[in-house]
Amino acid sequence: MKQTTLSMIAVLLVMLLTVSQAFAEVHLPAVFCDNMVLQQQTDAAIWGKANKNSTVKVFTSWNNKSYSTKASSDGSWRLKVATPNAGGPYEINISDDKALKLKNVLIGEVWICSGQSNMEMPMKGFRNQPITGSSDAVALSANPNIRLFTVKRATSLEPLDNFTGDWKACVPENVYEFSATAYYFGLMLNKALDVPIGLINTSWGGTRIEPWISEMGCKNFDWVKLPEKKPVENLSPQTPTVLFNAMINPIVGYGIRGGIWYQGESNRNEPKEYQKLMTGLIENWRSVWGIGEFPFYFVQIAPFDYGPTGLNSAYLREAQLKASTAIKNIGMACIMDIGEKDCIHPANKEAGSKRLALLALSQTYGMKGITCLSPVMKEMKVTEGVVKLTFDNASNGLTSYGKELSCFELAGANKRFFPARAFITGTGITVFSPSVAEPVAVRYAFKDFIAGDLFSTDGLPVSSFRTDEWEPEK
Repeated sequence: MKQTTLSMIAVLLVMLLTVSQAFAEVHLPAVFCDNMVLQQQTDAAIWGKANKNSTVKVFTSWNNKSYSTKASSDGSWRLKVATPNAGGPYEINISDDKALKLKNVLIGEVWICSGQSNMEMPMKGFRNQPITGSSDAVALSANPNIRLFTVKRATSLEPLDNFTGDWKACVPENVYEFSATAYYFGLMLNKALDVPIGLINTSWGGTRIEPWISEMGCKNFDWVKLPEKKPVENLSPQTPTVLFNAMINPIVGYGIRGGIWYQGESNRNEPKEYQKLMTGLIENWRSVWGIGEFPFYFVQIAPFDYGPTGLNSAYLREAQLKASTAIKNIGMACIMDIGEKDCIHPANKEAGSKRLALLALSQTYGMKGITCLSPVMKEMKVTEGVVKLTFDNASNGLTSYGKELSCFELAGANKRFFPARAFITGTGITVFSPSVAEPVAVRYAFKDFIAGDLFSTDGLPVSSFRTDEWEPEK
């Protein structure tokens, strides 16, 4: 009996010790782990949970400096560490009682990559939908200075503190499963800047923009109906706020340089609302991050045949074009030339990604000699039935690469559009049509699916556009 009692006491002591150590150990959100990338030359926030009211100590190997803070009554703690110029790998030691070590940490440039399926689409492609050139790209992808983080899909009616995911090395088996748009973007930055790049892919195919905006942000739009805060089985990812709560909120405050975005197809029938929601999302994220007007670049949706129902998606592309100049420090990558009639996921992901990277390299990193903006129509003049168009962002002129321009239409006061002949001239484009004696409006590539054929001499395509403001026919 005595031996049994002693054995039970020993077991209890071991259990108590184990619980005590587990409770005292610092716990970190998923984004803080081995292989992570911290934003360079900033005060980078680190946070987590520890024993309540305990003192949490953080030691960073790049400067051999210690930081400390006191955990709150619920164990929450947060502090900032000064990061140097890009480099690594380094280690971070964090402890209150039991030490936790983060290994193989890089200091570099961190970008959030978000949106719907064209951001989510991995290098391996979707079933029966390839990524052009991905086999070679994946085979050559091993790179110790790029790190990849994919956020697992999740929804929530309330803001969450954590999600599922981890930082992975940039090796073929991981690149194969990672966002193609994000990877090609990060690869070009890495090559051009020669610094480590951290890419956080948080995306979900088929989703609208409203779920990616916080409750605070959604309240700015009276047509967005906020969900009731009550338990729901199988919460739809289309519900406003639920993707922000589950897939963005856990990293709000993490040190980043900026964001890239590829979404819009699921909002194509509400272009006027989308124009406001696009800038609203950016301002919302900037507000909650609290690091100023960080750069934000997005891809304009590609032409695609949506079928006979719904609104011509050119109106959504128009909304995106207008949004691209509505607020500071944003930009749009146009992909009018790579759309596919019967596939909403263009196989040439590299082209759009590189155009996003050109925006970042020029506008964020200040690299000279880089053209990053597609030409945009500036002015329309009509003389004796002939329309002359001039363009901004075309200092070296325009080109069709020797092909006949086939995407222009003209209309008179009766609002009936007819195909038009168009020619590149010294100062822009000249357009006319025998069917329209007195033109009042011109449209370029303003259809669901069409292959754009007008470019800057740097190879950047012109977005679909129109000079009229006539209401669309639904």
